[in-house]
Amino acid sequence: MTKRGLRTAATVAAAVALVAGASAGVASAAGTAGSGAAADVCQSGTLKVTTTDAGSSQAGMNHEGTYLKVTNTGNSSCAIGGYPGLALEGAGHTAIKTTAHHGDTYFAKDPGMHGVTLKPGKSAYADLVWTHAGPSSAKAKYLQVSPTGSNAHSVVAFDKDVDGGELSVTAWSAKLPSAS
Repeated sequence: MTKRGLRTAATVAAAVALVAGASAGVASAAGTAGSGAAADVCQSGTLKVTTTDAGSSQAGMNHEGTYLKVTNTGNSSCAIGGYPGLALEGAGHTAIKTTAHHGDTYFAKDPGMHGVTLKPGKSAYADLVWTHAGPSSAKAKYLQVSPTGSNAHSVVAFDKDVDGGELSVTAWSAKLPSAS
């Protein structure tokens, strides 16, 4: 798929999410900033995405996982919510057909869509899980992550085999999603 095709697919996915109500988490995030004035929705240029094991291993029964971490690098508080947009890339940044499943993962309960206010330097997390045992594994080298579900995204190294290009991800949360 070309970059234009990927952007078109992301636009269609965003429109579907809007119809499904997924954007309500992002839109309402500005109104749930807590006491005082509401925080503005985070802009993509002020967010840095990384992956982290957060000091714990997520591996078992052909499942593997990591945490997505988005950090506010701006100078003022902002709000984020909902689920991250995801797309796998192969060598040379070629697009790989990707399906993202929102909700509980093999390792963590989904906190559900809600607003998270990020003060400057603070982070939100989502649990990202995939399987890697089937013959239809996609050989990913990179992962596109759209923290706000928009077309703006970050690309992180992601040298993994992913069965069928299928990923499971929880909603953003102010703390690490856990099994409890």
